[in-house]
Amino acid sequence: MPGYTPHTDEERTEMLSAIGKKSMDELFEDIPGDRQAGAMPEIPAHMSEPEVIGLLENLAEKSQSASHRPIFLGAGAYNHFIPSAVGLLTSRSEFATSYTPYQPEVAQGNLQSIYEYQSMICALTDLPVSNASLYDGATALAEAVAISVRATGKRRILLSRAVSPFSRQVLETYGNGAQWQIEEIPFDPSTGQTDIFVLQEKLKGGAACFALEQPNFLGVIEPAMEIGKILGGGPALFVASVDPISLGILSPPGQYGADIAVGNGQTLGNPLNFGGPTFGFFACKKELMRLVPGRIAGRTKDQEGRDGFVLTLQTREQHIRREKATSNICTNEALNALAGSIYLALMGPQGIRQVALLSLERAKMLKEQLVQEVGLLPYFSSPHFKEFLVRLPKSVEEVNATLGNQGIIGGLDISKHYPELPGGWLLCTTELTQKSHIQGLVENLAKILRDKA
Repeated sequence: MPGYTPHTDEERTEMLSAIGKKSMDELFEDIPGDRQAGAMPEIPAHMSEPEVIGLLENLAEKSQSASHRPIFLGAGAYNHFIPSAVGLLTSRSEFATSYTPYQPEVAQGNLQSIYEYQSMICALTDLPVSNASLYDGATALAEAVAISVRATGKRRILLSRAVSPFSRQVLETYGNGAQWQIEEIPFDPSTGQTDIFVLQEKLKGGAACFALEQPNFLGVIEPAMEIGKILGGGPALFVASVDPISLGILSPPGQYGADIAVGNGQTLGNPLNFGGPTFGFFACKKELMRLVPGRIAGRTKDQEGRDGFVLTLQTREQHIRREKATSNICTNEALNALAGSIYLALMGPQGIRQVALLSLERAKMLKEQLVQEVGLLPYFSSPHFKEFLVRLPKSVEEVNATLGNQGIIGGLDISKHYPELPGGWLLCTTELTQKSHIQGLVENLAKILRDKA
């Protein structure tokens, strides 16, 4: 494929004529004038291909990846180690160029990889059914809520305010068209955990489901076992959105009574990539299997008794369900999910546990040093996993900018999403966070706060 294929004026005129247009301006006349870019002086004109390549390379060199600097930003996208074998295997042509495995006789490899992925997600969540993955964690959560609505016949949704604000936005988008009544359950201002007493009162009015995040967006570990007992098997379903790495040390959703478990698979062998692409995992109880969006691969036997793999259920596929579709999701992030499968296979239960323990250890170390050496105060008293929230006495935006000049990526200014938490600085560590990174952040932060005092 050529890197640069220009069109002549004659070719452009011919193409415009074929669609009944006289000029490029006419082609874009539906876009309001004040929304059109107009002149773009920052982009040089009339450059040769070598000049363009040189310009882009110079621009690219100004970017710095997470591997080149300490990073304490999480909030849904995390800098975990990815074994080299993940990229090597997912780049094989039979995976990287494949499409939906509609024909099992020519897609056994892909179907088996999906089946193995589903098996691993079931083992990770301790739930019996998994689909072949979804777009991301936010859409997986929205689909879980949609299932709850269909299963219970109710449109009232109870949602912890400590769920990611990004996921809540996706839920609102889904809910607007579906006429869901979404009600937020507040979190306790001292613990950061979902207020159980408010939840109990809200449940008395009936609901399709209650959804929480574990650990929640504030970094706090929720009392999932207690919440599972409150929901007690219905009528409202229990939806848990979980960090898969945390399951190396925390109880899986199936053990605390979750009906549906979802999450973002980015932490499982997928790089940050400016937030995407990634995949969403989805697991549930067997009773909900025929409501699951997307597809489910299964294992069967051929006429000679040999194992074979097929698409057992396709609950949405547009060529099958049409107006009876259970979801607008009609595909899965197969290549990203494959990366997750390879990562889980390479790491195994002990490896996942070790990654979780190291992430927790680094977070504990950072929190202690910030409290003891810088004098910062944690926002909440509850236990956390790899993220925690502290109060900054100065502007979070200014602190992050100054740290950035020192080559350090600071935490999230959480007050932009939670105005009730002014000065909140959400910090994250993973197994890739080195002790020297922590010391560098602590020393720089102490100097920043001292200079700004």
